[in-house]
Amino acid sequence: MVRDGYFYAVPLIAAAVLLGWLTQPAWAIVPCLLAFFFLWFFRDPERAIPQDAGAVVSPGDGKVTDVSPITVGNEKLTRLSIFLSVFNVHVNRSPIAGVIRDVRYQRGQYLNAMNKTSAELNEQNIVTVESDGDGQKVVFKQIAGLLARRIVFYPKVGDRLERGQRVGLIKFGSRVDVLLDASAHVNVKVGDHVKGGSTVLAHLQPQGALADAGSAPATERAH
Repeated sequence: MVRDGYFYAVPLIAAAVLLGWLTQPAWAIVPCLLAFFFLWFFRDPERAIPQDAGAVVSPGDGKVTDVSPITVGNEKLTRLSIFLSVFNVHVNRSPIAGVIRDVRYQRGQYLNAMNKTSAELNEQNIVTVESDGDGQKVVFKQIAGLLARRIVFYPKVGDRLERGQRVGLIKFGSRVDVLLDASAHVNVKVGDHVKGGSTVLAHLQPQGALADAGSAPATERAH
């Protein structure tokens, strides 16, 4: 369990004991229930991390709400969006193994995370990880939602991450986006339920293979 759960639960349990002692035991029920909720909310289960070459795992638990092509500058990317309800595990994990090249915190609004515009307008933490070996970059965003009021991210620029490594969390209802090169082979679709660190969202194509495909004659590529 994430230690934040204790920060919320312990004071509530203390309040329950105090209320039960000073008034009636029934008054202790509500703070006890809230304490149990926070202990449950901040659960942090172990996950089996896939070892497939080029695998991009989900940064969080939730439901896939968008798989779409986007253009950032002159770069064609695929965006995968995952909505985390209050009932999902909210621990976030690194989608790939590699080195953090950029971390940028953007202040913003607290629109419903199901809203597509929340990807650009909401408060968010934007992390760029450069993969081991071929140097491909994957961007993932921790996006605050209607209820979320705090985004936590532990590593810093220059740190190396393992695929599926715990990197932080978003407190109470939120969204995570993953931005991949358009050539990536996507394994999920809208409506799928995914688990952080264990569900493979996509596979990155080796850069050498992409370069070979791009330099091959048109007649050869047609086959």
